[in-house]
Amino acid sequence: MTVFGRKKRNEAQATEDGQPGQIPAKQQEAGTAPDAPPAQDAPEARAAADAADQGASEDGAPGATQDEPAEAQDRSDGPFDETEVEGLDELAAETRVLDLGSVLIPVPEGGQVQVEMAPNGSVNGVFVTVGGGRVTMAAFAAPKSPGQWRSVITELAESVRGDGATASVRTGPWGRELHAASANGDVRFIGVDGPRWMLRGVAIGPTGSVGDDAELTGVAREMISGAVVRRGTEPMPVRSPLTVTLPQELAQQLAQAQQQRAAQTQAEQQRAAMEQLQQRQQQMSDALREASHGGQGGAEAGGDGAAPQAPRQNPNGSAMQQFRRGNGA
Repeated sequence: MTVFGRKKRNEAQATEDGQPGQIPAKQQEAGTAPDAPPAQDAPEARAAADAADQGASEDGAPGATQDEPAEAQDRSDGPFDETEVEGLDELAAETRVLDLGSVLIPVPEGGQVQVEMAPNGSVNGVFVTVGGGRVTMAAFAAPKSPGQWRSVITELAESVRGDGATASVRTGPWGRELHAASANGDVRFIGVDGPRWMLRGVAIGPTGSVGDDAELTGVAREMISGAVVRRGTEPMPVRSPLTVTLPQELAQQLAQAQQQRAAQTQAEQQRAAMEQLQQRQQQMSDALREASHGGQGGAEAGGDGAAPQAPRQNPNGSAMQQFRRGNGA
């Protein structure tokens, strides 16, 4: 899988030992090396957006405490911010790159893109099926200071346990990862804090498919490592999901599929209505036939449908019999 190359920062910056583009050894050891502003960044816009983000989250890093300040995750091998990548437009046009607007996702060989739609027709999620499971990624607005993922993973663990699944925090390339297991399968959540964004990747598969050294877990990490986030400069509330837009070709395919499903649904509804109409017509025909047969039977028996009555008999015999008895016959 191709990992996107970053821009070379501070190429013109001279270090204490005279070698350009390097950070002084003392600052490397202390972890306090300054990060030069990206070449494509707009300082004024970034400053305004940072101020707005701080207003949305005063502490700057949800879940962080003064006793345990959050540490920035190592993104030297990705994922990358849009300002850290050269030739971004050309990169987005590559066939094995899924451009979702707010995030560029490398699609591994053999991976298939699937779109999950909400009932209202909006995009509910975009998945890449690969390695016996599927991987999805989403980017969220975050404050400038790191630490949002640490808060999110804690909440995810509580939510997973509340649903009856088991959850354990594991260690991955960027630090904490959450492994959740249930009777329906396993899920691994991987998060990375970037400059005012947080990228969350989710690997979903059958039981045992997202272990620490599992193939699907490795594929998910490689995809996250090669991802590029387009955060933009506009202020956004912390944890707001960045907008997802489908590539034109994928959107057209999805629209055609929706039209086909709608036509198929309409045809099935029409077929069901026709079957119901035929059943009703058959029921009416059967009822008329039964009524007709009942009328004919009544006419044959008595003309008015009633059975003929037997002649009434006198208990003392007929009139002639009574006359004979009276004359001594």
